[in-house]
Amino acid sequence: MPACSSTGWTPKVFGLDNLGIARILREVADLLEIKGDNPFKIRAYRNGGDIVANHPHDLAALDAAGLREIPGIGKDLATRILEISAAGSCAYHRELIAEFPPSVLDMLRLQGVGPKTVATLYRELGVRTLDDLEAACTGGRVRAIKGMGPKKESLILKALAERKQYAGRHLLPDAHNTADAVVAYLREHAPTAQITPVGSLRRGCDTCGDIDILVTGADGALLDAFTRHRLVERVLGHGDTKSSALLQGGFQVDVRLVPAESRGAALQYFTGSRAHNIALRDRAIGLGLKLNEYGVFRTDDESRVAGATEEDVYAALGLAWIPPELRENRGEIAAAVTGQLPSLVRHGELRGDLHMHSTATDGRDTIEGMAEAAAAAGLEYIAITDHSQALAMANGLDEKRALAHAARIRAADGHAGVRLLAGIECDIRPDGTLDLDDECLAQLDLVIVSVHSAFNLDRSQMTDRLVRAIENRWVDIVGHPSGRLILRREAYPFDIEAVVAAAARTGVALEINCQVNRLDLSDVHARVARDRGVPLVISSDAHSTRGFSRLRWGAIVARRAWLQPEHVLNTRPFEAFQAGLRRHRQPS
Repeated sequence: MPACSSTGWTPKVFGLDNLGIARILREVADLLEIKGDNPFKIRAYRNGGDIVANHPHDLAALDAAGLREIPGIGKDLATRILEISAAGSCAYHRELIAEFPPSVLDMLRLQGVGPKTVATLYRELGVRTLDDLEAACTGGRVRAIKGMGPKKESLILKALAERKQYAGRHLLPDAHNTADAVVAYLREHAPTAQITPVGSLRRGCDTCGDIDILVTGADGALLDAFTRHRLVERVLGHGDTKSSALLQGGFQVDVRLVPAESRGAALQYFTGSRAHNIALRDRAIGLGLKLNEYGVFRTDDESRVAGATEEDVYAALGLAWIPPELRENRGEIAAAVTGQLPSLVRHGELRGDLHMHSTATDGRDTIEGMAEAAAAAGLEYIAITDHSQALAMANGLDEKRALAHAARIRAADGHAGVRLLAGIECDIRPDGTLDLDDECLAQLDLVIVSVHSAFNLDRSQMTDRLVRAIENRWVDIVGHPSGRLILRREAYPFDIEAVVAAAARTGVALEINCQVNRLDLSDVHARVARDRGVPLVISSDAHSTRGFSRLRWGAIVARRAWLQPEHVLNTRPFEAFQAGLRRHRQPS
């Protein structure tokens, strides 16, 4: 454990952000609960994880004294956070993991299976692996446990089936977090090397498998250092130009050394996608060239044409350089030929954020706190959109409370130099009606409508539900339109073309929700909306001041959807944005 003083603390950079630190603290709490440890200790670690995840500042940059100034962070938690910040892991966490089979954490990641359930299964049925769990369910032994029953057994089997479907995949932000930690470590050992993560991570896919990292300007000593990384659980392969290892969290990371003359070709090849690469190789053949990870070569004499930079590789094929997010063989090559590649929207072009929650419902921070954090994030305007009454667990607002809350938001307009809109996230009932009346909705500045329940409707019913909500005169935006939870829950069935047509007809915008396990709309659906002329918004769905950092993930989805700034309402200045809302348009 590192020695830490209250002054002069300079943490070793491992790239773990607050969410990465919080994950480890929460896993400590879960493992303690499975052990049946002291409930106060369990609560302290779980609360600590929540505090870290939602804190507006980078806790890895604080010293012991700074951490202990945070309410809820005592001496023990501060020590753990410092250790995780310095080492990328925590000895106490590793000790707890060593007491259980590694698959215990896999069980905790199943949808609907929490630490109490895992502890019960572990103690009463001796369930130690996912295979044990599946056998216990199919054998009817889980339903026999008091408090479980056939329904719980069925839900566990469904979660197991979904896990098999998503095996080996990780959320984009989690993959970024791990890649950043490895890259920072490698740079410590090779400060002058060029180090770039590639593959699906570089393309911005919503899930990633293995993490590939290309290095130019370093020798085999860097691969030796990589295998000694503190997060490495098992070395899978170690050679002169490539090493592979399994890291904590189930990530396989491959580090490859690439010569300078082939760096651009290797970047292109290992970024992919496979379909994009096949199309490029076919184009190369048609030009009398050969393209591979080493470069572009003439087929007649094997002489090198390009390879040092990606720009040169694409230029040798008669193409403009194609942004990594577009490399899916969805028309980008034809656009590169004709000079019609879009100028993709960038995170820094977002001027506003239109979906967030405050302490009025299930948010952690006040209206003023959210405004201050928005200003710090460089935003000019935000909409406070707390939940409506149907979401009782979130202390949702009825009409009276919604209008009183709107008055408080308007009274704070201009706080920290940020324009504030009084909004609501209104639930769409199963029949497509909204759970606040039109008279209330008409008095607000912005209305988002979302589905939070009754996901089991069939395709026709869900489509009708969404379309009917869109047709309400006071609806401006549809939030997280497909209801998916990436790697946990499939989108509910609905006709995207019918929903997009309704949005185009009424002027309702569709949201790209930046919650890391939503990223909803998907890139494919967002492009359908763009192609039909539907306005889109990129919103954080923040529940704390920390949440504005998620906007970067939504911007990546938008780029994969070929969106330019003009397609995204909240890239516009405040007055132009307001004018673009459905409620300010003339009825068609």
